[in-house]
Formats: sequence, structure tokens, C-alpha cells
Amino acid sequence: MRYISNTPAQQKEMLARIGAASVEALLANVPAKARLSRPLALPAALAEGDLVRHLRQMAARNASADDFACFLGAGSYDHGIPSPINHLISRGEFFTAYTPYQPEASQGTLRSIFEYQTMMAELTGMDVANASIYDGASSLAEGVLMAHAVTGRVETAWSRGVNPLYQQVVETYCEGPDFRLKSVRLGDGVTDLDGLRKAVTERTAAVVVQYPNFFGCLEDLRAAAEIAHAKGALLVVAADPVNLGFLTPPGALGADIVVGEGQGLGVPMSFGGPNLGVFAARADLVRRMPGRLVGATVDKDGQRGFVLTLQTREQHIRREKATSNICTNVALCALMATIYVSILGKVGLRKVGELATAKAHYAAERFAAVPGVRLRFTAPFFKEFALTLPKAPDRVVKRLLKDRILAGVPLKTFDRAEKSTLLVAVTERRTKDEIDAYAAALAAAVA
Repeated sequence: MRYISNTPAQQKEMLARIGAASVEALLANVPAKARLSRPLALPAALAEGDLVRHLRQMAARNASADDFACFLGAGSYDHGIPSPINHLISRGEFFTAYTPYQPEASQGTLRSIFEYQTMMAELTGMDVANASIYDGASSLAEGVLMAHAVTGRVETAWSRGVNPLYQQVVETYCEGPDFRLKSVRLGDGVTDLDGLRKAVTERTAAVVVQYPNFFGCLEDLRAAAEIAHAKGALLVVAADPVNLGFLTPPGALGADIVVGEGQGLGVPMSFGGPNLGVFAARADLVRRMPGRLVGATVDKDGQRGFVLTLQTREQHIRREKATSNICTNVALCALMATIYVSILGKVGLRKVGELATAKAHYAAERFAAVPGVRLRFTAPFFKEFALTLPKAPDRVVKRLLKDRILAGVPLKTFDRAEKSTLLVAVTERRTKDEIDAYAAALAAAVA
């Protein structure tokens, strides 16, 4: 942000224009008890050079995933980011672009969004994808609301294998409309299908599962779809699109709405954001989709062009007819994902999945061989798995931090019943040496 100063003379001119005698006079109506009667406890002003040096010293106290062997997951992953991404998104026309309301000036931005939509539709196996939403959690909340709007029903069958942070966001979204979430328990790391069958009724709008789920295990999407559709409900799948270059797309397994967190597609973890919300659906549901869609068309001369279309949100139409109050998308993150998928291509994206799977299974085998450590579940998993430890996971995490290893996420944060469980993620970036070092450090920590 630019620093724009004003002189005492300019301040006097502005006060005169609004008819105030002083700045203090502007604050006369603020109660004295609500005003600070002493100077702020701030250090003395610094020269610009000294201030920059001070801020850099403060910033140096932070550390990024690049400074450690990162085995963190639970929704945000340390995937590789090809160097061309930052070079390309730094171009002024992309980096400074906001909402492309002016199609004559924004064809490049609209084209990039159109390409993003196409890629997400192909990855998820769905007919159409929107221009992106804030993050995976808000995408899932929008998916649930959309299912309720389509079916006119009031209940959602919710697998406990879905990220619990997502559940908090969805519960917040559903509080106003008073939609009810019915939790379905897990059996050995995946949704209990008998329990799901009992939970789904003619009042169920959506069955929600994650693929792979929060514990890294692979859900039986085809069975979940059959259960949902038998009662007229929709299957909403929360997926990590990075995995979909390797796994069968949810759309091919019966999903009606596919949402997900696209951070792994070339977007850095960045201390928790910004993220990228993926949203895709069947073609017959397109008019109930939240957010915005970019479409391709031709002008009167037959030249191909791109336009915003089907943005049935309250900013453009009456509130009661809007599909959502989502009023923008994370276009720069969507562009990063577009470049990422373009660079890797089908073969590269599949290779990322193959490497992550192979390394995760090697790591699980090494870690589970440590005395006292075992896999929490036996269900098939992808790049993430849960370990049961003989010592408190948070203490083990602190111990491995000394070896510059980010060991994983203790799950007691989300569920006290999982107080002995550590969730470990292994991406294609992890090396055999890092995994072996983790195994050795883990053995020492739990001995």
C-alpha cells in the first residue's frame, strides 16, 4: 500500500471543508471512557532503513516448510510448485487484476478462468466447474446448500471421515436455514455403509463424503452414490484434486457435486492461506451452482471470445433468487492451478500421485515397524495415514522438531478419542532419506 502523507495545511483545508474546527472536534461524540487518554505504547519512530532491517529480523523468526522435512497434511499439503508459476502470475495483468467485469479489457483473465474451469471439470469427472471459491471448506458448504436447494430437503448425512474443520464451516452456513447434519460413524477408517444406509431417508438432501477422507483412507464412492440415489439424495464429494490425476474421478463413481481444496495445485501453504475452493457439478445442476462461470462464445464477426455467464448471485439478482452470496473468486490462485496442471499435464499429474502413494506406503511400513507404533486403520490409503503412538503425539511432534522434522498433526485437536493418533502426510517432495530419518527419530522419541 502506498504511503500518502498530508501536510498541516492540507489537514486544515479538509477540516474547513467539512466544517470542523479540529480533528479533536470530530471525536467529540465518542464517550470519554471509550477513548484512550494516553499515548500508544509504541517504540520511537525509526528511519526507513532501520525499520526495514527490524521487520526483516522479525520475519526471520518465522520458518517455512522448506526449512523442514514436512509431513504435515490434514487439508494443506507440501506439494512441489514448478518455478514458472510465480514468474507467470507476477505479470501485471494477472497480479493486479480483480473482477473481470469489463470483458473488452479482460479477455486474458476470462480465458485463464475458462481454462481453469475446463481442467477442474476434467479432473473431477464432472460436466461443469465454476470459477473457484475461497477454499475447500466454503466450497463444501456451498455444495451442501446447493443440494438442499435442488432437493428441497432439510437433512444431510455427514461422514465422520470428512475434515472436521470443514464440518464447522458447513454447520455455520447451515445454521440460518436450519438444515440438520446427521453424523455417520466410521468403521476401520472409512464410512460405515450400513450406518450410512440407515441415516439416509426421504428427508436427506445430500450424502457427504471425502475422497480420500480426512484420515487418508479411500472411501467406496460408488456404494455411497447408490445409497444416496436410492433415496433421491445427491452425493457431494470433497476431493483433493491433486489426487485425481491418479485416482478415478468422483464423477465416474456417481458423484453429483464435487468440491475440494485446490491448494496442492501449485499454491503454497503460506501459513494457512489463501486457498483455492474447487466446485464442479452435473450439467443439469448448473443453474443452481454458486459463484460465477466464464463461458466461451463468438462475436458478430465470428471471433472467439469469453464472457461471464450464469452468475446467479445476489449481487446481480434479487436475494431470494440468488444461489449464493459468494461474490468473488480467488482468480490468482485459480490461475496458479491452471499453470500447474498445464505444466505437469496428464502424465505429470499422474506421476505426482504415484510418487506420493509409493512414498506414503513406504513411510507407513517404516514407521509401523517402530516398536509400539502401529497403523490406526487397515483400510487402503493414498498419501496420508494415521499412526497410533505409545506416547503422546504432541510430545513426539516436539521431539522430532529438534531434528527439523514436521512429524504430522496430532488428532486429539479434533477428537479426544484420538488422543494417541498422529496424522502423517507424505507428498512427492519427501525423499527416502527424510523418511528414514523420520523413522529413526520416531524410534528414539517413543523408546
